[in-house]
Amino acid sequence: MPHADTLDVVHHDDTRTRFTDVRYQLHRDGIRIWSADGEHAITDVLMTQAYRQREANR
Repeated sequence: MPHADTLDVVHHDDTRTRFTDVRYQLHRDGIRIWSADGEHAITDVLMTQAYRQREANR
């Protein structure tokens, strides 16, 4: 299951919802997100953007 430091969900009406420090799973019917606030299921997803901050390997 992917992990994101920041996950932006763009909805069909062009509004955005931002989550931080989450795990998520994309489905045909939308996205399921697990965060410190609990579990979220969003079905009106136009696009998602996930960001992961990682330290560079030296």
